[in-house]
Amino acid sequence: MSKIIMGCMSWGAWGKKQSIKEQAALIQFCVENGNTTFDHADLYGDYTTESEFGNAFLESGIGREEIQLISKCGIQNPGQTRANNLKHYKYTKDYMIWSVEESLKNLKTGYLDTFLLHRPSPLMQPDEIAEAVTLLQKTGKIKAFGVSNFTPSQVALIQSKIPVSVNQIEFSLTQCEAMYNGTLDYLFEKEVHPMIWSPLGTVFKREDKQTLRIKKVLKKLAKKYQLSEDAVLLAFILKHPAKVSPVIGTTNKTRILQANKALKTVLELEDWFELLAASQGHEVL
Repeated sequence: MSKIIMGCMSWGAWGKKQSIKEQAALIQFCVENGNTTFDHADLYGDYTTESEFGNAFLESGIGREEIQLISKCGIQNPGQTRANNLKHYKYTKDYMIWSVEESLKNLKTGYLDTFLLHRPSPLMQPDEIAEAVTLLQKTGKIKAFGVSNFTPSQVALIQSKIPVSVNQIEFSLTQCEAMYNGTLDYLFEKEVHPMIWSPLGTVFKREDKQTLRIKKVLKKLAKKYQLSEDAVLLAFILKHPAKVSPVIGTTNKTRILQANKALKTVLELEDWFELLAASQGHEVL
């Protein structure tokens, strides 16, 4: 998989509303620049974005072996395309198999490189999940299996029945909880790959005391490392020894290129801790 993963949640109805041609051109651009992994979930765009991407993928002319596809299932949202009365989670064996088959049909592919459970359910049965995953792997419909937004104990519960290769979690300079609640420690110890959603946090989404402190340091470090400020934020999480892979949601080509520059940048130790101190509002304890 590419180290910088392209998050596709905002490509369609839930964001930029790109046409099939625009998405095809973006897929081509990403692959040309080494961003070959695309992250999906069945529910994105009210269960429409995977299908749009699949059509764009066909139009792009890119070979299946040139890209990696991730998708998730489990969240049941009310909406125009499914008869759900309220949001809930579903992880029965039959549903998981059906969901993967729907994703394959929509994405115009014969397999997923990685299949994730989108969020943990209090009612999930690890034996039933293991049965579904085993069958999906045996039939070649998925290559790897993982989870998303799971705590260490929840990952361990699933791991007791089936290997887990990925946990996609939130981690950023403004949301550092994963560094302190044992999540990243556990993934590092068990060699489970951390994929990171919302890697820029809230730095550019809101203005408060925390983000103002961070922006002051970012401005200085962006100049020092000759990076954009968002690339410095990526370099911050990339320095973590758990070897995280950021999932970036941008469709802006310039920002994609800037993100890739973060891969070649290693923040100096004191610079990394200066950013952390700016986030926390005090020197590290």
